[in-house]
Amino acid sequence: MRVFTGIQPSGDLHIGNYFGSIKQMLHAQETSDTFAFIANYHAMTSLSDGKRLAELTMQAATDFLSLGIDPNKATFWVQSDCKEVLELYWILSSFTPMGLLERAHSYKDKTAKGIAANHSLFSYPVLMAADILLFSPDVVPVGKDQIQHVEIARDIAIKFNNQYGDILKLPTFRVDDTVATVPGTDGQKMSKSYGNTINIFGEEKAQLKTIKKIVTEAVPLEDPKEFENCNIYNLAKLFLEPSDLRALEKRYTQGGEGHGHFKLYLADVIWDHFADARAKRSYYEKNQNEVREILHMGAQKAREEALPMIEKIRSATGILY
Repeated sequence: MRVFTGIQPSGDLHIGNYFGSIKQMLHAQETSDTFAFIANYHAMTSLSDGKRLAELTMQAATDFLSLGIDPNKATFWVQSDCKEVLELYWILSSFTPMGLLERAHSYKDKTAKGIAANHSLFSYPVLMAADILLFSPDVVPVGKDQIQHVEIARDIAIKFNNQYGDILKLPTFRVDDTVATVPGTDGQKMSKSYGNTINIFGEEKAQLKTIKKIVTEAVPLEDPKEFENCNIYNLAKLFLEPSDLRALEKRYTQGGEGHGHFKLYLADVIWDHFADARAKRSYYEKNQNEVREILHMGAQKAREEALPMIEKIRSATGILY
């Protein structure tokens, strides 16, 4: 089974990113034919600073390799290194009704938030369709907010296939309902837009300072404390083995410790969990040429998969090459 996913280079990764999508990617590369790319063309819909985009692209590559993306198990590349996607993007545009794009939730939401309404933002779903359909995946894991984009890709593929035959494979989306909602420091869903994130990488003191901001109830030190609705506990349980979680629950219920103690414990748990990733990141930060080489090799693998498909599409549509 082929699994396909894209990652926008959007800056510092946080705990919500890890449990919301990265862990699923790491599992997929062990069990499926996994294609994962850094969507730098897509990022241009909201970022026009070229230097910053280049920096974020390399940061994303460094971070994902550090967290366990294995170029020997997954095809991992930068979107712009496979130009065939732009060719397919244009071809698919001829099979995309305006009304289909006008109904896209993402476009409406972003323009409502003040993002400039331009062609790249409007046609974003067509480029995403090209990303997907070029590689004929079986499954596209997405969050609930991205389901419509996979459905749009299917609609476009059906119109294309009605014209030229069954060339494009219709993918299915997969939403993992077992993925927990990761609480931020304020108890809302962890998100950069809320300013409530705990970053994966960074200085230990800075991370501890953030964790100390986690909102908790005011309970006397000596009193027992509830753990079920505690933001500290709900973050810790994402990392802990069952026996360690039970031990933490006992500490809550027996009293004698304040939430400050539990924050210090959580900080240690998170810091220890990502120790190997930090070591890898330190290595890759010092060896950025190696990161570029990994991306180059990934792009070669991606293009080897893309070329037979784009040649078939060129032949069907009459594009001489």
